[in-house]
Amino acid sequence: MNSPSLVRLAVLPLLLALSACGGGGGGGGDSGNGGGGTTPTTPITLSGIAAVGAPLGNAQVTVLDASGTSIGTATTHPSEGSYSITLTKAPTAPLLLQARGLDAAGNLQLLHSTVSSSATTMVAHITPLSDAIVGLSLGAEPRAQFTTPTAANLANLSLAASAQTFLKTLIKNQLTDLKVTDPTTLNLLTDSSFAANKGAHDLLIESLKLGYSRNSKGVEQLLISNKLLPTNAIEVQVDLPTARTELAKTTGSTPATAIVSTLKVASSAATTLGNIGTLDDLGAALNRLIAQGPSAATIAADPLLSLYVSHDSRVAADLAAKLAGYASANRQLGRFLITGCADDQLASGDCKKVLVAAPVSDTTGAVGELFADAVSYKATPATGMTKWSLVGNGRKRELALFPLHWLALEPDGTASTSVTPNPSAGVQVLVQGQDLASPPAQLQASATVQTPGGYSIPLAYCSRPYLCVTSTPGATSATATGGLADHALLASSLGWIGSMDALRGAKYQFTMTIGTAPETKAVYLRAEVPLEAPALARFPSLSVASSSSAFLASTALAGFTADWTAWATANPDLRLVSLRAVFNGSGGAQRIAEYPLPALAVTKLTLPAPPLGFAATRIEYWLTAQDNQGRRLFTRYLPKF
Repeated sequence: MNSPSLVRLAVLPLLLALSACGGGGGGGGDSGNGGGGTTPTTPITLSGIAAVGAPLGNAQVTVLDASGTSIGTATTHPSEGSYSITLTKAPTAPLLLQARGLDAAGNLQLLHSTVSSSATTMVAHITPLSDAIVGLSLGAEPRAQFTTPTAANLANLSLAASAQTFLKTLIKNQLTDLKVTDPTTLNLLTDSSFAANKGAHDLLIESLKLGYSRNSKGVEQLLISNKLLPTNAIEVQVDLPTARTELAKTTGSTPATAIVSTLKVASSAATTLGNIGTLDDLGAALNRLIAQGPSAATIAADPLLSLYVSHDSRVAADLAAKLAGYASANRQLGRFLITGCADDQLASGDCKKVLVAAPVSDTTGAVGELFADAVSYKATPATGMTKWSLVGNGRKRELALFPLHWLALEPDGTASTSVTPNPSAGVQVLVQGQDLASPPAQLQASATVQTPGGYSIPLAYCSRPYLCVTSTPGATSATATGGLADHALLASSLGWIGSMDALRGAKYQFTMTIGTAPETKAVYLRAEVPLEAPALARFPSLSVASSSSAFLASTALAGFTADWTAWATANPDLRLVSLRAVFNGSGGAQRIAEYPLPALAVTKLTLPAPPLGFAATRIEYWLTAQDNQGRRLFTRYLPKF
């Protein structure tokens, strides 16, 4: 299974190797030839920064004019997130922009922005806040509007100024805590001073969690919350169609009526926000240390690691070895991205252990790995330390939850009728069972996970990176199937899973024994399990299966090209995070093959013929896709013998 702890993923060097096409960071982008007006006498430049708190490097930027015609593309600068596009025709406003790329935590970001009027020099920053402004203006999640644009819908982007004013009322606590003295002068779309450098505008983006969902009636909603909450709870919910209707009124507009949550304003971690401005000092100090080419022993003795405890299974010696590896490869850390709070509960409303991630790149700017850990703040640090220190999240094992739906397909690519319901829903539970060595060694034999409903499910070691769900209480070993049920609590097969277990922020308790000491840790569901199963077209699919040409076992055994191009094109907000095959034979013979994934921009992978050593009688292919909220979609193929 794909791990949320990005240091575990050997494939991440490839995942971030996005092709650098178009104009990135100050360079001219591909010129737009469709739509627009007459040829300008002077070049028209559209530029800005794509950021999610930290820069969104190597992201692909595309611009549509008011008719929905693409008029330019670019690639953002790998370390700054900046872009620039030179247009050969005067565009017809409003413009709609989209940026697609991986952030420092490995999450696929699909963000939007807008330009309301044409000028010789135009600026449009692309951030989660600009995306929310676009969503409020359109009255819908921007993704679908960008995929199938219409002039009538894009005309609603003229509401962006009013949408921005409304959005600021929902995040006024952050604006106050970041000492933005006059929020009316801060333009979240065109701020000329904006940079992803831990300034006030940048920290405003970084302190918030924004996303989209649908309520029980299918109405699209904007979700806003304080990112520095350990619970992942939703705080503010805004009905997007209602918001657009109110914003469009020339008189008597009351967009606040679109707020359907009890809270009308997102909470804020005031003290923590006031300190985060110096966070990148820690990254700079670590890079100075790395640049000296020290050994792991030297790094381990450095004051910068003196407060480190553990992060998942990683201890200080492991961290020192990792940093020494960066030194030997001549790689350094990029800007830190805040990803959440590692505290079990908040103290005085503030997060004390902040989860962070950073890209690790070489001198060319190519990202080779992602670094994830936790940091804490001390106003008066000891000699040789910065105010922020690496401390780890304090967990001795990696733990994670993902809301999921899974779809069983027949060899011809149609939904299987032998699985009921299909698609099915559940929650993936990951408890680390092996260490990070090669070959890996067993870390623990068993654990339990307790659902929000109070039921406990046992897990046991199954010679896989994560413990497997078992139906035997107290079991210390289990046999992996290679399928989804190894690590998932499925509502279709486990009566103990109910609606309260599927809510965003649902609390799951993991209990295990580390050495001789018992340990219980809480993990909160990152996003809800949607009430309705996603459309079948959302589940990852391969072109190898069709009504005219079924997916045959002989094809799989001979080796073939896995091609998910059509699916990726239709679902730009999802990325394939894992591809696995399970080969079974008589007498319990089994081989589980995990296939490292290529770059995000690549949607094909040649799978070799498997060296089984036995005659396969059943083959399963499992594809896993994930959105930026952590929701996962699994697809199972059964090739035909």
